[in-house]
Amino acid sequence: MKQLIEAIVKPIVDYPENVKVEKEESVNRIVYKLSVHPEDMGKVIGKQGRVAKAIRTIVYSAAGSHQKKKTYVDILD
Repeated sequence: MKQLIEAIVKPIVDYPENVKVEKEESVNRIVYKLSVHPEDMGKVIGKQGRVAKAIRTIVYSAAGSHQKKKTYVDILD
């Protein structure tokens, strides 16, 4: 899942080397924390959050079929 998030985000940012995804797992959920260069934050979020929503939708649908735990994507600033 980490590689999927990186594959989606790296092509749309200006600083792909600053894309970092950390996984935080608990009993009933998995949280992927995405951090990017401050200048790329707008590109990752998109107008009215459309890009962020699309990233989350892809990750949720991919995770839903493979994992029993609830999956979340947080974009850190």
